[in-house]
Amino acid sequence: MSKLNVDLLNTSIENLLKFSRGETVTSAKGEELKGKVRKFTETIELQITLKNYDPSRDKRFSGTFKLPVIPRPNSSVCVLGNQKHCEKADQLGIDKMTVDDLKKFNKNKKLIKKFAKKYDNFLASNSLIKQIPRILGPGLTKAGKFPAVLDETDDLKEKIDATKATIKFQMKKVMCISLAVANITNTPAEIALNVQLAVNFLVSLLKKNWQNVKVLYIKSTMGPPFQIYF
Repeated sequence: MSKLNVDLLNTSIENLLKFSRGETVTSAKGEELKGKVRKFTETIELQITLKNYDPSRDKRFSGTFKLPVIPRPNSSVCVLGNQKHCEKADQLGIDKMTVDDLKKFNKNKKLIKKFAKKYDNFLASNSLIKQIPRILGPGLTKAGKFPAVLDETDDLKEKIDATKATIKFQMKKVMCISLAVANITNTPAEIALNVQLAVNFLVSLLKKNWQNVKVLYIKSTMGPPFQIYF
């Protein structure tokens, strides 16, 4: 069961969008903040602070969830593919690499790190997925970007959209987590739905559920944070 206050969530979304349109909004501290229109599409992040949780002792959690609306439509994807998938990637104008291309990295850690940083997501043909750690080492795994599996029967465009819509929660050594859940071109209803589903999924991963959640904010790339749970 969600403990998010719908009115507070909707007000925060309204203020966040107003700020991104250059309008003036009032912060939680009562300060008037003048917004500014940016020349790019701002992403909306969900920011989470946990409590009653010891990262060094408690079991770390991770999980993925597919949102109904893609948070970052322009996020980059690279296909590590067999001939069929590489040809399809070319048709869609998506970057791709073959096994021979990957071997050219020659396990150079700096080059692989740069390669991992260049893209937001990776997809790999099912026939290649087991070869990737051997060819590239642990670089993509360390970056948290190990490829999603691309089966022979998958529609590449649909798989790319599904990958872009999938968010990943991963607990590390800190008590704060942030991840993209929407963008300012989404409608308030779309933003609210994505935020609610993301929060509910996160809570399901936590040992004590809502008792582990201290505070939640939403924030656009260049805007102030707006509280949605405390």
